[in-house]
Amino acid sequence: MLKWSVIALTPAAVLAFTSCSSEPKIEPTTSAVYQQGVPGGILVETYKNTATVTAIDAASRKVTLVTPDGRMDSFKAGPEVINFDQIQVGDQVKATVTERVAVYMAKDNPPASEGEAALVALAPKGAKPGALMANTVQIIAKVTAIDLKHHKATLRFPDGTTKKVAVRNDVDLTQRKVGEEVVIRVTEAVAISVEKP
Repeated sequence: MLKWSVIALTPAAVLAFTSCSSEPKIEPTTSAVYQQGVPGGILVETYKNTATVTAIDAASRKVTLVTPDGRMDSFKAGPEVINFDQIQVGDQVKATVTERVAVYMAKDNPPASEGEAALVALAPKGAKPGALMANTVQIIAKVTAIDLKHHKATLRFPDGTTKKVAVRNDVDLTQRKVGEEVVIRVTEAVAISVEKP
C-alpha cells in the first residue's frame, strides 16, 4: 500500500514512493474484474499523492517535501537524478502508483511468462525530474488444502510458506483439487513528476 514515507532517489526509482505502517493511509481507487464461477480475477488499485518542495540543499542534494496533511520529510537525491538542478522551491512532486494483481488457475489459462520484467523511463536532461517505472513479478503457488466449510484454500509458495486464502462464494470448490497450481502475477507501475504548481 502506498503511503508517503520515503522518496528513494535511486537509479531504479527517481522519486519512488514506498510504504511505512506508521504513516496515514492514502485511500486507493479500486476496481475488480472476474468471471462468475471462475476462480481468480484481476484487482487494480491506484494510489495518488502530492507533496510540495519547501527547501532544497543543492550541496548535499537534499529536498524537503511537505504533504497536504502537513508532514515534512527530507530526502537525498542520488547522482542518477540528472535533472536535480531543475527542482525549485514551490514545485509539486506528484506520484501515481498502480498495482494490478491477476490470479488464475494455471490449467484454466494458456501458459504465461514466468519470473520478472521491469521498465524504467526517465525525463530527458534539462526537463523537470520525472520517471515511469513498472515491474511485474509472477509466482506459482500450489493448492495444499481445500476447506469447503469456510470456503478457503491453502496455498504453498515456492519459498515453502503457506497461506490460507478466502475464495469467492460463487466458485464451486468441489470442482477444485489439491495439487492444482495458482498463478499470481503482480504488476506495479509508478509515475512520478515534478511540476510547477
